[in-house]
Formats: sequence, structure tokens, C-alpha cells
Amino acid sequence: MLDPQAKALIDLIAEKGIPPTHTLSPKDARDYYVQRRFFSQPDAPEVAESKDVQIPGPGGDIPLRCYRPIGSKTGDVLPALVYYHGGGHVIGDLDTHDTLCRTLANLAQCAVFAVHYRLAPEHIFPAASDDCVAATKWVHDNAASLKIDPKRIAVGGDSAGGHLAAVVSLTLKQDKSFKPVLQLLIYPVANAAEVSASMISNAQGYLLTRDSMDYFYGHYMPETWMREDWRGSPMLATDHTDLPAALVITAGYDPLRDEGRAYADKLSASGVPTQYICFERQIHGFVPMGRILREANTAVKLCAEVLRDAF
Repeated sequence: MLDPQAKALIDLIAEKGIPPTHTLSPKDARDYYVQRRFFSQPDAPEVAESKDVQIPGPGGDIPLRCYRPIGSKTGDVLPALVYYHGGGHVIGDLDTHDTLCRTLANLAQCAVFAVHYRLAPEHIFPAASDDCVAATKWVHDNAASLKIDPKRIAVGGDSAGGHLAAVVSLTLKQDKSFKPVLQLLIYPVANAAEVSASMISNAQGYLLTRDSMDYFYGHYMPETWMREDWRGSPMLATDHTDLPAALVITAGYDPLRDEGRAYADKLSASGVPTQYICFERQIHGFVPMGRILREANTAVKLCAEVLRDAF
């Protein structure tokens, strides 16, 4: 059964005639995503500090928003989460995920560094993952001045951001940079081949559609080889051993459900300590929607608890 609150949201979107993402230009889709947060997300909680910075990246400066949790002091050395927002590599920004990042900072009592990577179609594969890798290394390399513990850094993200967190974890292992203490993968993109059963059974009617996935992939990974590269499909990496411990969250009425579960199974089979939880009655994108979906708040608290344990 679809969660009644999720069903009410889907019905309201249909009633209001809100156009599907795949029918919009990237600019209009971005504007819709930014505005929608006021309806679905809780009020942004107070934090001890929130500031925007620009750091050097492979394609120009990368915007970061740096949070420190409520109750922390300026000199406290904190654990940290580097967070990559969702949005199909096409939409989303620091504002669309501001409330979620603030809440995770407060509940997990950690610093959070939200990364606004380059978006498609202006910047195609692998621009997003290149930016996220660079930003994560910057956070680690500047731990002393940022007042964070370089040995207690986690990476995480939702949807496209979950994909990027998986790619960052694989990249850091390959170049022997450092090993995060956790990869938080919230309904991640794991296999761009779009061949899973849930990509068919949940193709229409549950907010994220197969058409929208085709739209996102078409903008970010327009060529087949990009989707077959492990940076496009982390499931296709040749070696998943010795990766950071993982929490993988999926939603039952999500086209991405099965590839998220398959990635969790791949990590477990490779000896990576992995927890997998499916919110069976939920839809893709539910986690930030705590104003209208009660289970969203449960999921955020779960993420924070696992982060605290990892730290």
C-alpha cells in the first residue's frame, strides 16, 4: 500500500496540474524544484553557523555551504558530513537541501559541507562527480582550519547525490586519498542501464517516472559509454571491497528501488559493513518532505543516528 500521505501528495500534484519534470526546460525544472520546497519541507532549524564559501574546482569555483550544529562552539573539533544534493544531476542546489542539511547537522552533532556541483546539460558527465571528489578532498585537506576531525568524515547524498557519494567513495579508494567513515546513500542511482524490475513496475504514477529518469540521463550522460563507466553506474565498478561502511535507504514505490537494494547487496557481498532499509510505502524524494510526510522525519532521524554511530 502506498503511504496515504504520499498518495495525497501525488493526487494534489495531479489536481493542480503541475507539469512533470521531463516536460520542462532545465531552467524551469530548477525553478519548480526550488519553489516546491516551501510546501513540502519543514521550517529550517537554527544552527550555530551557516556560511557560503567558494573553493577551487576542476571546472571553476565550487559553491559550498558550511554548517555547524546548534550548541557547538567555534573552537570545537567536530566530525563532518560532506553532502551532495539530489536532482538528477540537472536540478537542485544548496537551497533545495538547506533544511535537510541543517537538520542532519543538529541531530548528528556534526559539521555539514553541502556541495553545489556543476549541473547538466551545461556540464555533462563526469563534471558532477569531479566536483564532488574535489570538494571532499578539500574538506579533508583543510580539516584543521575548518575545525573538523579528518578521521571522522562521512559522505552522503540523495538520489543523484547518493550516486555521487558512491562514486566519491570508490574514487577515494582508488587514489588512496582517505577513507570516509560512512557512505550515506539515500535512494541512490547505481546502474544507469535502467533494467531493474522496479524501473518497470514503478515507471509511472509515483512522482519520479521513467520518463523523468530518461530526461535526467539524457542531459547528464547523453552517450552510452558514460552510463557504462563506473562513474556513471557505480554498480559496474570492478572492485567494491574496502569501501566505507554504508547505509542504503530506498523507497518501495521508486523506480530506483531495486538498483539501490542491488548496490547494498554488492557492498555486503564485498565485505563492506552495510545496512539496508526500504521504506516500503514511500516514493522517491520523500526524505526532505517532513512537513507533509511523517515517515520523512523518521528517515532523517535514522540517518542521523547511523552517522552518530559512525562518528
